Amino acid sequence: MSGLVPARLSGPDVLRVGLAGLRARPARVVLSALGIAIGIATMVAVIGISSSSKEDLLRRLDRLGTNLLTAEPGGTLFGEEARLPRGSAAMVARIGPVTAVGAVGTVDATVRRTDRIPAEITHGIGVAAASHDLLGTLGTTVRQGAWLNAATARYPGVVLGAEAARRLGTDRPGGRVWIGGRWFTVLGVLDTAELAPEIDRSALVGWESAERYLGFDGHPTTLYERSTDASVEDVRAVLARTVNPEHPEEVEVSRPSDALAAKAAAAGAFTGLLLGLGAVALLVGGVGVANTMVISVLERRREIGLRRSLGATRGQVRIQFLAESLLLSTLGGAAGTVLGAAVTAGFALYRGWPPVVPLWALGGALAATLAIGTAAGLYPAMRAARLSPTAALATV
Repeated sequence: MSGLVPARLSGPDVLRVGLAGLRARPARVVLSALGIAIGIATMVAVIGISSSSKEDLLRRLDRLGTNLLTAEPGGTLFGEEARLPRGSAAMVARIGPVTAVGAVGTVDATVRRTDRIPAEITHGIGVAAASHDLLGTLGTTVRQGAWLNAATARYPGVVLGAEAARRLGTDRPGGRVWIGGRWFTVLGVLDTAELAPEIDRSALVGWESAERYLGFDGHPTTLYERSTDASVEDVRAVLARTVNPEHPEEVEVSRPSDALAAKAAAAGAFTGLLLGLGAVALLVGGVGVANTMVISVLERRREIGLRRSLGATRGQVRIQFLAESLLLSTLGGAAGTVLGAAVTAGFALYRGWPPVVPLWALGGALAATLAIGTAAGLYPAMRAARLSPTAALATV
C-alpha cells in the first residue's frame, strides 16, 4: 500500500488562504499596510517630482535653444579690468554661422521711481545700454509696450526687465523713472529672459541715448550671439579671438543653457537624498509588517495546530503565512504607488510642469514591495512551520 500524498496548494488556494487571514484582522492590516504605503508613496513621489522638474527643464532648453553664447571681459595679466572693443559686436556678426548678435553695456547710473528717493536706494536694479538686436538674439518678448528702435534709442526712453519693473512698481508703459539725474519715459516691459536673468534686473536704454545723456563710453560689457546648432562649438572656439583679436585671453565665453543643464543634473543628487529617506520609511513599514505577522503567528497557534493535524505540511503552513505577508505588502505598495503618482501630478500641475512618473519607478516600487513582503514574512512563516501540532493544539 503506497503512502499518503498530501494535497498540493494551487495558486488560487494560496491566494484564498492568504486573504482569509487578512480579512480576520482588518484594522491591524490597514495600519501595517499604511507604513508600506507611506514609504512607497515617498519614493514614487520623489522620483516623479524630480522627473517632472527635469522634463520641464529639458523642454525649456528645447524651446530656448542651446545655441546662445555670451562673451564678457575677463581679467588682464596685471589684474586690471578688461574691456571689450567698441566694434566687437560688428566683428562677431561677420562670423559665417552667426545668425544674430546683441550687446549690452553697463552704465554708471542708478534708476529710481522718483527723484525724491535717495540715490543709494537702487533696489538692485542696474542701468544698461542695449543694442537694437538684443531682444531678437535673446528670444525674449515684450510683455507690454514696445522695444527700442532706431528712433526711440536716441531719446530718453527705457525698457524695463521683468524683475526691474516689479521692484519699481511700474508695470505699464507711459510712466517715468529717474535715471542719472533726468526723467526717462518707460517704453515697455519685458517678459522673463530665462537665459539672461541679468536682463530681468536691468533698465535698458538705447545705445545712443546712453552715450548722450548718461556718459556711457560705448564699450559693451556682454555680447550675446546665436549661431546654427551644428556650429555652436566651432563659433565658441573662435569667438574670443574675434571679439578681441589683440587679447583673446581677456574674453570669457560661456553658454547660458549650460546652467539649465547643470540644474537638471544637480536635481539627481538631491533626488538620491530624498530616495534614501523614502527607503528608511519603507524599511520602517517592513518592520511593521514583520511585527504584525509575528503577532499573527502567536495568536493563531491553535489554527496552525489544527491545520497540521488535518494533514497540512510544514511547507504549506510556511507558504500560507508568506502569502499573507506578500499580500499585506502588495496592498500597501499599490496604495502607495497611487498616492505617490497623485502627489506627483498635483505638484507638477501646481508648478506648471509636465507630470512624469517613469515606468521604471513603478516597476521599482513593485519590486521593493515584493522584497519587503518576502523579508518581513520569512521569519514568521518559518516560525509557524516549526510548530508541532500537539504543542499548538495544547495552547490555551
